[in-house]
Amino acid sequence: MQMLEEGAEQTAGHVASRMGITQATATALIQKLELQGMVQRRKGEADRRQVWLSLSERGHEVLAIAPDGVHAKFNEQFVTLAEWEQAMLIASLERVAAMLEPDASDAAPILDAAPELGH
Repeated sequence: MQMLEEGAEQTAGHVASRMGITQATATALIQKLELQGMVQRRKGEADRRQVWLSLSERGHEVLAIAPDGVHAKFNEQFVTLAEWEQAMLIASLERVAAMLEPDASDAAPILDAAPELGH
């Protein structure tokens, strides 16, 4: 939907190639969006086999109130942090990830001890 929000009509093939998915997958997704009233299809004037896609009014309304993607929102805020803050967050997350690794031999005794504590 965000690709169609850019203004100009696009074909399903163009949308599929930009998303890195097959045209069949794009068509299935577009059909679902069309059933929900988010996308409109229009047959090409020069080539009736070609189908042009655009956002419906409802599609524009939904995108206007949709929250930004979590990754984009995080990135916007993360890059505003001082370098030392970024480094500390990265180091902390790497430490947590290391603690949660399935191979971590320290995790098993802690998890096994929980039933013995009466929890």
